[in-house]
This record gives sequence, structure tokens and C-alpha cells, in this order.
Amino acid sequence: MTKKWEYQTVPLLIHATKQILDSWGDQGYELVQVVPGPNPESLVAYLKREKPEADA
Repeated sequence: MTKKWEYQTVPLLIHATKQILDSWGDQGYELVQVVPGPNPESLVAYLKREKPEADA
């Protein structure tokens, strides 16, 4: 069966990046990419995790 994924985009605060990513990782998300945000001090993380079979 083909894997199904769910995605999140998350703003990252420079002073709390590790805590934010650890929190999402605890929920089963994997970091895919980090890109610049709308202003110079911000970043946006793209995360994914496999959907449970019941939701797929």
C-alpha cells in the first residue's frame, strides 16, 4: 500500500528553534526543509509524518 503523508508548516522562533522542532518531533513529525520567512528574523519549517492507516 502507498504511504500517505500529512504536512505542517511551522514558524520558527530563532531563540526557540530546538524546542519547537523537538515538540513536533515528539508528535511524530520529521523536518523536511527550513526556508526564510516573511521577514529577515523568521524561518518557516516544513514537516511531515505518515498518516495512520485509518486516516490514509
